Amino acid sequence: MSTAGGLQEALSGLLTVAARAGVVEEQARAEALSLAAALAESAPGAPADWAKAVPGGTTQDFFDAAVRGRRWRGAPTAVLTELIASSSPEKAAYAEALAEIASAACTLGEPTMRVVGNASVAAAAQLQAAGARPLQTTPTPTTPAAPVAATAAQPAEVPVPEKTVEELLAELDELTGLARVKREVHRQVAVLRVEKLRTEAGLKSPTITRHLVFVGNPGTGKTTVARLVSGIYKALGLLSKGQLIEVDRSELVAGYLGQTATKTAEVVASAAGGVLFIDEAYSLTAGDTGADQYGREAVDTLVKEMEDRRDDLVVIVAGYPEPMEAFIAANPGLASRFRTTIEFENYTDDELTDILTGLSEAADYELVPESLDKFREILVATPRDSSFGNGRFARNVLEAAIGRHAWRLRDVTAPTTDQLRQILPEDLTDEPDQPPEPDQPADAERADESERAARPEVADQSEQGDQA
Repeated sequence: MSTAGGLQEALSGLLTVAARAGVVEEQARAEALSLAAALAESAPGAPADWAKAVPGGTTQDFFDAAVRGRRWRGAPTAVLTELIASSSPEKAAYAEALAEIASAACTLGEPTMRVVGNASVAAAAQLQAAGARPLQTTPTPTTPAAPVAATAAQPAEVPVPEKTVEELLAELDELTGLARVKREVHRQVAVLRVEKLRTEAGLKSPTITRHLVFVGNPGTGKTTVARLVSGIYKALGLLSKGQLIEVDRSELVAGYLGQTATKTAEVVASAAGGVLFIDEAYSLTAGDTGADQYGREAVDTLVKEMEDRRDDLVVIVAGYPEPMEAFIAANPGLASRFRTTIEFENYTDDELTDILTGLSEAADYELVPESLDKFREILVATPRDSSFGNGRFARNVLEAAIGRHAWRLRDVTAPTTDQLRQILPEDLTDEPDQPPEPDQPADAERADESERAARPEVADQSEQGDQA
């Protein structure tokens, strides 16, 4: 029977690295436990095993943590993002420790094939973001592959030079699709660069708001671009740190009136020197009768904090186009501060295929040509309504394929390297000999229903989106 021993050991290793990096222990602990919960939430018995690593933890705590951690299944965590932004010598070691957390998540409860896929992609995302060594997986005949870091954490590395504006813009240009977004970011950078030079030359220059509105469907790259924007603004000298703090309504609003202002102010303080990214920001002002008291309190506090920290804070709000228009119009303070809107369009089939290929390469898998053809067939048969996940859809397909791949190799005692790496067409769809994924426990279903009730505009998406 599974225990939390693996998670506790991985957590201990991560906290050791966090201490060397100067990260607050509770922040690192909460982040790691959220990531583990998000990866293992479909595994029967996982809540109980997870709770063993959390003093006083409950099943509801597990599912609450899973909701917070879903955003990191395909992107670097908040702490890792900050370590990367500050060029911390511990960033690679922290990424490897997060990969060990992902591996430990595969030991919680009775892991499903999907958990294995989730963990593999999440571990690869952390390692790739930090430039750490690639992932290694070792399937056995009876146990699905669990992601592990290539080696144990190494001593502190020599800090690498911070990236220039040109290097960060080149990274933006290398992203799949997003032509309109790239043009607007380049334009915004040019305007801000000239404004800064005029100010340094003693010339008069109009105050140009740096805050941005990102509109588009889920999974269209909003978080990824926000992360690059934070680095670009830092390289321009507009921000002192350049970290990205990603939140939603649940992380700004408290359970009691009067506490929300304090909670929102604390979140903004954590983003000082960098970018605060608020996903589905319209949930703060949405509703049949407009904003509730809690949402109004959060917005009022946000506007005040933006003014108080205007010299070293950028706020990016994101969501669907029409609700975001209503959100900005709901408060005069917001309308005066958010004047630039960037639209993120849905990806084409070719762009989604490129995203799937990139994700698989990052996780050290190879999609054979026939698999790419199969994926295109899947895309043709998939409705493209407002709930379509775009890059998230591609990631979900890969996660499921990795699980099926592990099952396909269950009886192969000595698989070749090609067998370990290659995703075949049958891995992209359910086959008759596939064991059915067990239903989520009732608590998981209740948690999902609660989340959908809080966010009715999102249809069963797995996390708050970014490029993949």
